[in-house]
Order: sequence, then structure tokens, then C-alpha cells
Amino acid sequence: MADYTTILSFLILTLYTQLLPGYATTFSITNNCDYTVWPGILSNAGISPLPTTGFSLQKGESKSINPPSNWAGRFWGRTFCSTDDKTGKFSCLTGDCGSGNMDCSGSGAAPPATLAEFTLSGSDGLDFYDVSLVDGYNLAMLVAPHGGSGPNCSFTGCVSDLNIQCPSELKVMSEGEANPVACKSACDAFNTPQYCCSGAYGSPDTCKPTSYSAAFKKACPRAYSYAYDDKSSTFTCGGSPDYTITFCPSPTTSQKASSSEDEGPPSTSASSSNLIMNSSMIYEGALDMSSSPSTCTNHLLSGGVTVILAFWWLWQLI
Repeated sequence: MADYTTILSFLILTLYTQLLPGYATTFSITNNCDYTVWPGILSNAGISPLPTTGFSLQKGESKSINPPSNWAGRFWGRTFCSTDDKTGKFSCLTGDCGSGNMDCSGSGAAPPATLAEFTLSGSDGLDFYDVSLVDGYNLAMLVAPHGGSGPNCSFTGCVSDLNIQCPSELKVMSEGEANPVACKSACDAFNTPQYCCSGAYGSPDTCKPTSYSAAFKKACPRAYSYAYDDKSSTFTCGGSPDYTITFCPSPTTSQKASSSEDEGPPSTSASSSNLIMNSSMIYEGALDMSSSPSTCTNHLLSGGVTVILAFWWLWQLI
């Protein structure tokens, strides 16, 4: 005779695990650039590091990472990376973390670098995230949540090619390259309290946008442009969504990655206006991705089928 108490316990457990939404977040990192990008990852102090802290993504490649539920840290893309034949040291011209290896191993990005910053399960259980240009810019990046909830749960990023638009005093040039490889922040370029929001300028009341941060903001209205640019640049999601982080969400040809195994994108003489895809088109694409069935909905559908089959099995035993 069947142990119906055991069977009932099984059904309750199945219902609980299948119908309730999951709390595991997945970061899906995709390289849409015409060249290899080496993502770097830094966990905040006191937070367990992720299984990897640096790797390579060739054109069109993606990698998924599952962080702890309370993870906090940042992602960025490194470009112009190579390994020295004599020393074996790995280094990058932009976003280098100084570890000498592909793994950053607890080191952050050397400016300038475009940063995607996350705090999962933060205040009120919400995820907080942003794309920051406070440390400058080296390549376009888009962050899109999937399956989350809340009025401020939306895409963010910088899809414009700021290397082309970069003021001459902020440009980072590389030997042999006709175009800038990165664009410094004004703080990195001039190191004054006004641009660094330090000293007498170290508060929201005294640190205001400058002509440089205003130019960044105009090009990338959803991205952080200076230290206190909170209101329009910090996004929140409930429901533990997944996140897609995309490098080069629009075609950019102002820079390339330098590697013995990559040729990089072709050179072009087109004007900068032709090289920058309209930001609204990219944002609409992100919204289309986010409007797909949520993780929670898929959970309910698959869980419902499982529970129906389980009850059918119980009926057969009775």
C-alpha cells in the first residue's frame, strides 16, 4: 500500500519549488563588438567573488554567470589586450586590472573604463544597478533586465561611441591607431576637486555637472556622468531578474582590440554621425527583449505541468 503521507509531502514540495519564482540571478554577458573583448569582474569588499574574475569573449560569444543572491560588484570590458612573449604577462590598454593575468583576481579597472555596477537584493530586497562613466569610457555597453518588476526596472547604458565624440583633452591615443581608444573622465584628466567631487566640492550641494560631464550626459542620458548623478542614472528591479550585459550594442568602428589572433574592425572614413546608431533604436530593442515572457511566467507554466502530472500519478495509485 502506498505511503500517501510521503506522496502528499512530495506534491507539496513540488508545488513549492515549481510554482514559486526562483531567486537565482543570471548575468549573460555578450560581445557584439567586431573584435575580442576581455570582461573583467570585481566583487565589492566583503562579498564572495564570482567563479571567474576575467575571461575573453570573441565576436558574437556569450558567457553566463550565476552570482550569489546578495552579490555586489562591477563588470567592464578590456580592450587591446595581449600577452608579452618574454614575460608571459597579460595586459590591456583600456580597462586593465593590473593582475598580469586574464583573471583580475580582486583588482579593479584602471580608468578610463565603462562600468556596469550591481547590488543584488539590496534595500527593500531590490536590485540596484547602473552604467557609469565616472571613470571614463572605453566601449559601448547596455544592461537590460529580464523578468523583473517595478516602475524603475528598465534598461540602461551608453550606446554612443564616446571615443569619436571625446574632447581632444580627454582622448586616449595608442601608437599606430588613428582613432582614440578611450575617453578619460575630467577627474582623471585634470585631477582637481571641481572635477573629482572632492574637498570643497565633495557633496551633492557643491559638486555640480561640468561641461565635460554634461557632454557625457547628453550622449548617454541614462548613464552616470559624475559622482552625484543619482536621480536619472540608478535603476532598481524587484523579483530577482536576470540581466544581459552587451558590449557594443550598436556598431562602433572607432576602436579595435589588439591581439595576435584578432584583426579588429575595418577602418572607415565615415563621419562620426554615421558611425553612431541612434540611441532610441537601441533602447527600443532592449525594451523588446525585456517584453518577452518573464522568468516567473515560464516557472508557472512548467511548474503547472509538473504538478498536474504528479496528481495524475497519485490518482493512479489510489
